[in-house]
Amino acid sequence: MKKKYKGIFFDWDGTAVLSRKAPVEEIVKAMGPLLDQKVNLVIVSGTTMENIAGGKLDSYFTKEQLEHLYLGLGRGAFNYRYENGQEIVFSDMLPDRKLLSDIHRICFDIHMELLEKYGMNTDIVFSRPNYCKIDLMVENQRGDNLFMQENELDLLKDCLKKHGVEGGLQGLLDISEAAGARYGITVKPTCDAKYLEVGISSKSDNVDRILEYLEEKEGISPQECSFWGDEYVGIEEGIYGSDSFMKTGKTADGEFFDVSEVPGKRPEGVVQLGGGVERFLEFLKEQAQIE
Repeated sequence: MKKKYKGIFFDWDGTAVLSRKAPVEEIVKAMGPLLDQKVNLVIVSGTTMENIAGGKLDSYFTKEQLEHLYLGLGRGAFNYRYENGQEIVFSDMLPDRKLLSDIHRICFDIHMELLEKYGMNTDIVFSRPNYCKIDLMVENQRGDNLFMQENELDLLKDCLKKHGVEGGLQGLLDISEAAGARYGITVKPTCDAKYLEVGISSKSDNVDRILEYLEEKEGISPQECSFWGDEYVGIEEGIYGSDSFMKTGKTADGEFFDVSEVPGKRPEGVVQLGGGVERFLEFLKEQAQIE
């Protein structure tokens, strides 16, 4: 790619690194020269700071480099920048205690509906700051590879069909939205095949807020940005993976790339490159060579 981007937004697990426990030396080495060139690098992930380079990402960069590093984490929960080498949350979308409690109740209601109506067992992760993760395939473990695996779409479809869940994945999203409505809450459910995630915000809120900040600070436009991920693929007609939420009304004029090998349809405008983590690292190195 010969175009030089001023802002590069990218997912972490499966795009920048193979897993949260994988070594980070290659990715941080590739990021350094771009940060030196004042290219803004933006990590967008559903996880928390502790799961990005073991919570020590800032230790790999100088104060000057950190001035151009941003993180949008927790499905819209936190947006970070660095000032004088110190991380700062410059915007957040955290629910108050009552709202978070209601999100937990909504997810438990979804769990119980799937169990009682369809005989489908699920597990719930309650520890996220603004959403819950519902494990739809408790028997199918990913191990350290937390990103979507090639056969998971078929496994999920078979699971839903076996249990008679009407409408497939869309039916799951409908169940989630209806559960939220009973509490007067508009939830934003997403699914990466194994996990149904239910909360009040998403990666869309991260990228919109950080792009807005970069526009105000440096005059950067969406056309000067690229957005990289490994979970753009369609799970059902009109329903796409979590990285598709980086494509919003505000970011739509940017350029979008998928490094996943998983076959399937992507949102309009997303280019499937394949190649996984190695392809993304190659891109960063190419960008550092462009004047």
